Amino acid sequence: MSGAGREAPPPWAGTRPLRAWLVGQWDDDEHQAWQQALTAACPGVMWLAPHPRPDEVEVAVVANPPPGVLRGLRGLRLIQSLWAGVDRLLDDPTLPQGVPLARMVDPVMTRAMAETATWATLAVHRGFFLYARQQARAHWRQLEQRRAHDIGVLVLGMGEMGRAVARALAALGYRVSGWSSGPPAADPTDPADPAVQRVWGLACLPGALAQAQVVLNLLPLTPATRGLVDGAFLAALPRGAALVNLARGAHVVDADLLAALDSGHLAHAVLDVFHAEPLPPEHPYWCHPGVTVLPHVAALTDRRSAAEVVAGNLARLARGEPVQHRVERSRGY
Repeated sequence: MSGAGREAPPPWAGTRPLRAWLVGQWDDDEHQAWQQALTAACPGVMWLAPHPRPDEVEVAVVANPPPGVLRGLRGLRLIQSLWAGVDRLLDDPTLPQGVPLARMVDPVMTRAMAETATWATLAVHRGFFLYARQQARAHWRQLEQRRAHDIGVLVLGMGEMGRAVARALAALGYRVSGWSSGPPAADPTDPADPAVQRVWGLACLPGALAQAQVVLNLLPLTPATRGLVDGAFLAALPRGAALVNLARGAHVVDADLLAALDSGHLAHAVLDVFHAEPLPPEHPYWCHPGVTVLPHVAALTDRRSAAEVVAGNLARLARGEPVQHRVERSRGY
């Protein structure tokens, strides 16, 4: 029976196993849970002790490792992140140069992000955040019910998650646009959804914002996107719009967002990410009536599916093939 179209099995048998090191900033229980999931998914990989010799490590599987911890790993062939965002890794000046860096693209996490984005958009569209405020005052009042097609949604960042979010919302009838800093890459295996209008470039951003009642931020954090959501950005939105930030806190200028909410120009903000995490208890977001705070839970990495993603990349490395989801360091993602 032909195996055409199938991915070749991992070449573990009869070869020296890859030597991998799991390192991150987490507690002992979480480290053990990840170790168990990865060991089950990668039976032919040798997982090293917590403090390996610098010449032992071929693969570093990382989750926000302490800065400098990867320096001097002379045999390192791959850095595989367990998180989707790699901005903290790239901010480490000691990160080994010339070593492939792969980000996590977890299909279960992608679906979870689409679920959170759908919930937030529906809650804004149907006035559910307003109803929650009314309940706190024991106030009974029905709001006008708008059609989904009357709501313009702008998704910032059309990577794997952004495209999944845009498709999910377009399927519900929303008028969805997707913005990216540059033109979309031609990829015949992932054609643009015809229901999603694609726009790109800073010159087109104000016009796209002017048509959006809901803005969903899923951009990577780069020097070009840091502080993008500022006073001018928010002023370009129609009055009564809402912001949903599911990417990075540093995308948003907090003082400008609070000013837009206080003035009534912005109706609501759903924030899952912040400049400092955990969000300090004295931060005004906690008690602002126009803000919904989530503790960075819009889409958590699923250990089982992420371990399978890692296993696939380690198999490719062992076969001498390019790894998937490799980060272009000059672009920051």
